[in-house]
Amino acid sequence: MSASTLHNSERHEAPFTLDEPAPKVLSFWDQSAFWANLGVSLIAFSGAYTVLAPNSDGVPQISISAGILAMIVGTVVGGLMLGLAAVPGAKTGKPAMVLLRGLFGAKLSYLPTVLNIAQLIGWGTFELIVIGDAADELFGGGPHWLYVVAAGVLTTALTIWPLGSVRLLRRFVTIGVVIALVWFYIQFFRTGLPDLSANPGPHGSGPFGADWNLFWIATDAALAVSISWMPVAADYTRHSRSTGTAFGAASGAYAITQIVAYTLGLFALARATGDGQYSPFLQVSLGGLFFFVFVLREADQSFANVYSTALSIQNLAPRIDRRILSIGLGTLITLLALQLNMANYFAFLGLIGSVFVPLLGVLVADFFLRAKGEWNTATDAPPRWGMIAAWLAGLSVYQLINPGDAGVWTDFWVDVQEQLHFTKQAWMSASLLSFLAAVLVAWVVGRIATLRKERAAVGKSG
Repeated sequence: MSASTLHNSERHEAPFTLDEPAPKVLSFWDQSAFWANLGVSLIAFSGAYTVLAPNSDGVPQISISAGILAMIVGTVVGGLMLGLAAVPGAKTGKPAMVLLRGLFGAKLSYLPTVLNIAQLIGWGTFELIVIGDAADELFGGGPHWLYVVAAGVLTTALTIWPLGSVRLLRRFVTIGVVIALVWFYIQFFRTGLPDLSANPGPHGSGPFGADWNLFWIATDAALAVSISWMPVAADYTRHSRSTGTAFGAASGAYAITQIVAYTLGLFALARATGDGQYSPFLQVSLGGLFFFVFVLREADQSFANVYSTALSIQNLAPRIDRRILSIGLGTLITLLALQLNMANYFAFLGLIGSVFVPLLGVLVADFFLRAKGEWNTATDAPPRWGMIAAWLAGLSVYQLINPGDAGVWTDFWVDVQEQLHFTKQAWMSASLLSFLAAVLVAWVVGRIATLRKERAAVGKSG
């Protein structure tokens, strides 16, 4: 055992490189606190608007009641998917992108790894933007750049000691977050419930007056937030003491708190006066104090993104010290956050969902239905083009149903719709159908490969 490995084992901290084993030190409550805190996000508060306005024009088109229902459905399903993604990490002790060596092969795993790096840098940047914007409202202006830089420094510090940060969340931060959530619910209810039929759909044909077609698009938007954590789940659950605790903590704790946070965000949105997206929180008694808890806690979101970006890069270069990567990535997202804004948030969510929902479908089919303990994560794992095909099939189903609003990419899929004479039906959920399509194709591909091996074995024995 190397000196660095022994040092990390004694401290129960995450290893510095992929050459070192992952300590199994996180309890159910450690992980529950981690996922629960990820479910309570300022992006959930501000992003609640994308559920009410699921189209690119940004005009609310479904009622608050339908938005809450869409959010619950999307979050519960997304939570279960997140739980499934958590299990392989706990079982194998491997990070998320390294697991994809067993799914696609070592070299082919680089493609989703690069996409994951891109989306995590995007999420990390968005988190710092949100923290900076929230701090602006909380403190009534001030040096915006200073808020962003301070959040970037805190993010980087947490990333250097990831398991210690998870324990910190369990012991201290979670309590403050729960108290703040309860306080805002009490204050909002004291002033009366919002009109749940507000912002009815233009056609009035769906639940609670909402357009059913838009309801499923809104559900996909809520699910995309949950599924955005799927490509990183194993980075943390590989330190879990058991697969059962990994699944339960990831699926249950995250879903519960995200539902609570999204519902609170929708209630706040109904009370918005145009003075700022967080004004409903700041206008209640002691609102500034408890909102500060949310702003400070938001750093755990950016921390998780930066840490997982470092581990994803290690799939490409296993011996680079994650601490060096963390410092570089923390600096990068800070610089990006100083230059960008949240204007393309919904389009970003749509692209994430279309890529990673079917990827999870392929993983579930192959790991749970075929592998049965056989999972090759070596650096020379052979390519598996059939699984790439299954992934692309699921992605295609997603884009046909919901091409989103991503410029040339969307134009291409709209043209495909026209060529196929395809018309989206009201009951179609891009997320659910793309997931099922990926599962089906991956299962068929895996079954064919298994039969070929069996026949080859029989031929040799004969």
